[in-house]
Amino acid sequence: MENRSQWGTRAGFILAAAGSAIGLGNIWRFPTTAFENGGGAFMVPYLIALLTAGIPILIMEFTMGHKYRGSAPLTYKKMNKNTEWIGWWAVLVAFVISTYYSVIIAWAISYSIFSFNLNWGSDTEGFLFGNYLETAAPGEFGGFVPGVLIPLIIVWIVVLGILYRGVKKGIEMANRIFIPLLAIVFLIIVIRAVTLPGAFEGLNTFFTPDFGALSDPDVWVAAYGQIFFTMSIAFAIMITYASYLPKKSDITNNAFIVGFGNSSFELLSGIGVFSVLGFMAVNQGVAVDEVVAGGVGLAFVVFPQIINQLPALNELFGVLFFASLVLAGLSSLISIIETYVAGLSDKFKISREKAVLFGGGFAALVSLVFATRGGLNFLDAADYFINQFGVAALGLIEVIVIAWFVRKLSDFKSHANEISDMRLGSWWTASLMVITPVVLGYNMIILLRQNLMQQFETDTGNYGNYPDSFILYGGWFVAGGALLIGIIMTFIKWKGSDNKKDNQNNGEAK
Repeated sequence: MENRSQWGTRAGFILAAAGSAIGLGNIWRFPTTAFENGGGAFMVPYLIALLTAGIPILIMEFTMGHKYRGSAPLTYKKMNKNTEWIGWWAVLVAFVISTYYSVIIAWAISYSIFSFNLNWGSDTEGFLFGNYLETAAPGEFGGFVPGVLIPLIIVWIVVLGILYRGVKKGIEMANRIFIPLLAIVFLIIVIRAVTLPGAFEGLNTFFTPDFGALSDPDVWVAAYGQIFFTMSIAFAIMITYASYLPKKSDITNNAFIVGFGNSSFELLSGIGVFSVLGFMAVNQGVAVDEVVAGGVGLAFVVFPQIINQLPALNELFGVLFFASLVLAGLSSLISIIETYVAGLSDKFKISREKAVLFGGGFAALVSLVFATRGGLNFLDAADYFINQFGVAALGLIEVIVIAWFVRKLSDFKSHANEISDMRLGSWWTASLMVITPVVLGYNMIILLRQNLMQQFETDTGNYGNYPDSFILYGGWFVAGGALLIGIIMTFIKWKGSDNKKDNQNNGEAK
């Protein structure tokens, strides 16, 4: 009756979903976000955001994928033929992210090798931007960087090879290896970190609560933003993964397990990161807040500095840290690429192998842009705009359309309650109809206002102080292009004979 691939076990699905959620952002984004927004007090809005946005949206997307048994575009089409474009938009956003996310994993592979001899030297910032990336001016390509290109090719061979093998033998099997290994490796890192001199000062800085920050609406927006970006929601991944679940699946409990598992890893990351930052601060005789950094700077500049200063086993610590980035990145990248592999397979009725070859192969070619000497600038702009005006905007549109326009929440609640031990109540409906749209809407207004002012008021400067032209085609065009191409994809006729079934599904839902 149904030929769609399925997970081999419930544990396999949970590991794959958790592997998607647990990515690079858990390690280098959460600790800094928490520190900058009230320290220990940040956990209050963070937990509320998890329970009123993260897990509710996760349950909704799990339910959508499980109910309609399709990729994100097919799921939206079956839900309501006028919403298919949202599914393709999500797939295109995932496509863009995969092209540069793969490059960051390539950096981590290179740095794993550099760790054996601490090749980055004492000037870790100069090494990253000069010796390693050989950074060119914004808008320039400047030729390939061999130290990025070679590991990038390895990343694509590994990931596409896993996807080629399918859901059960490829994705599930890979995550059964990657996620436990990541947990073990990172636990070793944390244990070593908390035993360093100065670790207590770092943890004290991280956990000391500033309850006054709770009155600042921006802190709450930051909490919802962190939950949103860390859980792989709103860009097709969880819908796609849930479409491979067997018909009898405890959707609600699975969502809670994945949500709290992801948050637990973030907390563990905060402990590890601030322990080593405390060590670095004590070593340099400065306050912890003077050495705090996030993103690429934390992973590839600050951490190598810390590794240089460790009293023993510097090389081993470096290998373990960058290996953890590789493992976290690979599990997330697999899930990101699977969204458009599934979308292409459903839309054009082609085999998984062909979808991996065409979709993944094209993404691999596009990723070469970020392996050039100007790649870091393209990556920075694309990452900022596709996340702020792709993922965040998608989440807002998704929730508003489903809750207020096609009004599917009651259907989804009934579907989830029929197959789950834990029944959904009014908290779930209220979260998706009121709380999430208000918070994400407020955040989107602030972001649009801020970026449009930067674009049109020369005295404020663009994001990253990049030239106007570069921000236009390297940022706005990338985010807008994902939406435009997503809309165009809806006008391409679906291959096969799903139309009759889809119309029946739409009729039943009404």
